[in-house]
Amino acid sequence: MPDFSYTARTAGGEEIAGTMQADCEAAVVHALGERSLYPVNVAEQTKSGRIGVKSGGRIRRRDVGVLYGQLADLLRAGVPMLRALEIIARSGMRGHLAEIILELRQDVASGKTLTDAMGGHEDAFPSLHTAMVNAGEHAGFLEDVLTDLAGFVERQDELRNKVRGAMIYPILLSVVGLAVVTLMLVVVVPNLREIFVDVSDMPILTRIVFGASDLLVENTILVVCAVVLGVTCIVGALKSTAGHRLWERWKLKIPIVGKTICVVAITRFCRILGTMLANGVPILTALDIAKDATGSEVLGKSIEDAGDAVREGQPLADPLRSSGLFPVEIVEMIAVAEESNQLDRVLVQVADTVERRTNRQVDTTVRLIEPIILVLMAIMVGAIALALLFPIFTMADQLT
Repeated sequence: MPDFSYTARTAGGEEIAGTMQADCEAAVVHALGERSLYPVNVAEQTKSGRIGVKSGGRIRRRDVGVLYGQLADLLRAGVPMLRALEIIARSGMRGHLAEIILELRQDVASGKTLTDAMGGHEDAFPSLHTAMVNAGEHAGFLEDVLTDLAGFVERQDELRNKVRGAMIYPILLSVVGLAVVTLMLVVVVPNLREIFVDVSDMPILTRIVFGASDLLVENTILVVCAVVLGVTCIVGALKSTAGHRLWERWKLKIPIVGKTICVVAITRFCRILGTMLANGVPILTALDIAKDATGSEVLGKSIEDAGDAVREGQPLADPLRSSGLFPVEIVEMIAVAEESNQLDRVLVQVADTVERRTNRQVDTTVRLIEPIILVLMAIMVGAIALALLFPIFTMADQLT
């Protein structure tokens, strides 16, 4: 017989909590009614004592954003944290996320902060979200942080859907293009090669195409094994600590995309740091928390170094400028803001301005992907076509 935890109130309004064995939740409610108790919350416990009976399941980021928005609204309306989490879990959430919310409530009720409770569910709450909530709890503006997080998750989900929608045609085009190129190299080129046996002076492009065709036809299994082995090695390297750090540095240097990733991370840093400073958080503490909000180890390390420099009495703008990662205009605005003692306000303004500019850059980048892939596919097919046409022209010259 399963165990149920319950919270109930007496006729006088006193709250009572406990556990009870019963066949189902309805049986617990009936038993409490016989004891003149009014049930407030009844939930089945797992063997570990946590609320909920299921684990696993896919969690949509959009649902997490809805959770942040609802929690912010309830807290701003004066609803206590425990009651707010229970309302959200019981009202609209479904599946694994509802179970996680109830577990958050149980952890908070046991004395943990919301940050610590979220830290145990990294599948639902990324480290960036946890860092932002930590900043809100430390500075006393949790409702504002949750509202910002809700908007951030919503914008991120919209951007992800936009990119996925825009990438459907390019991906389909790439697959079809690679299939056509492979078919030409495996079927068409070997058949035409027999015609060019008498051609002695082959152009270099034709030799390359014939060599690629021979490689695919004569060593198909080796090519497939090499591709699988290469993908496996790359994935394994990215999962390692050294490989992950190398990828973090390299992706910031990718043309257009790397700059966009860097600017998005800097925008998050400026917004969180400015909001914390505006709420009276000391700059060293704010820097220590805000560096985790970037979502980038490389930027986080440069901000950590900047914090060490500030601790020694240097202005914040100098180490940020030395890192080479922060745009010059942002660093200059930070420098002027420090001199005028308006760093908190300027940082938030920088975040708003850069975010609008970045959204336009992302839209432009997405639009550029399709023509780039078209050009690459056209070059590949055109190269094979030219490689096959050159011997024909050579044979025609020999006949004349």
